Amino acid sequence: MLGGIEAGGTKFVCAVGDELGNIVERIQIPTTLPGTTMKQVNEFFNRFSLDAIGIGSFGPIDVNMESLTFGYITTTPKEGWRNYPFVQTLKEAFDVPIGFTTDVNTATLGEITLGGAKGLDSCLYITVGTGIGSGAIVNGQILQGLSHPEMGHILVRRHPDDKFEGKCPYHQDCLEGLSSGPAIEKRWGDQGINLVEHSEVWDLEGYYLAQALMQYILILSPKKIILGGGVMKQKQVFASIYKHLPELMNNYIILPDLPSYIVGPGLGDNSGVVGALILAQQTLDKLK
Repeated sequence: MLGGIEAGGTKFVCAVGDELGNIVERIQIPTTLPGTTMKQVNEFFNRFSLDAIGIGSFGPIDVNMESLTFGYITTTPKEGWRNYPFVQTLKEAFDVPIGFTTDVNTATLGEITLGGAKGLDSCLYITVGTGIGSGAIVNGQILQGLSHPEMGHILVRRHPDDKFEGKCPYHQDCLEGLSSGPAIEKRWGDQGINLVEHSEVWDLEGYYLAQALMQYILILSPKKIILGGGVMKQKQVFASIYKHLPELMNNYIILPDLPSYIVGPGLGDNSGVVGALILAQQTLDKLK
């Protein structure tokens, strides 16, 4: 029996199940302050006898197992969670192996194992929502080095007609600062869900995301790109990306059929939490 946590800036999704994606029970908990949120997480998992737990967390996080702060959420702007010892806190409640990575990494793991990139040895998963993050699997391994990738904070060229100053508290007009859900709301004065009929909103969104995808493709050459998160539920963003990406690439490399190459999550809203269950099993296997 495995536990999985997809810890997002807005909500925690917790599930119990197995590494094949079979979920016994799944709940959502609002991400408030650590004491409140983690109390509910513990209450949920205490109802089961777990063998391991996998965590996919919003970041930045410390994934270096040699570090004194391994398992911490580090420089997040999320109130109350900066320098929070996530793994250590969970270890105090559950004496089981715990796997720890980013939420987008677990989503990538879920999608390449059981979802839209199943059967491939590389893929990229990007979430566009409250923030923008991305995980990559290259040659069957989660991409990680000095730290985990933070692809949502790359710089993109501003559209000539876009005067919005950006929303990122660190970089202002990076990709996340220009294209996240909160950036859309601040630029246009309303939530994206209320702007569905405004084509200019989604064309601009696709313009910035296409720039980011161009860079990711040129650097990582993934065999599949999966776009998830609340903003990507507006399917017109995909059409905008399909339009702008070839224009930006300008025939420098031959792109595959874009509607087959750049897709939504095969596991729907469960990519992250299913990936967390898979991570829990992988963590357990390493101890055998």
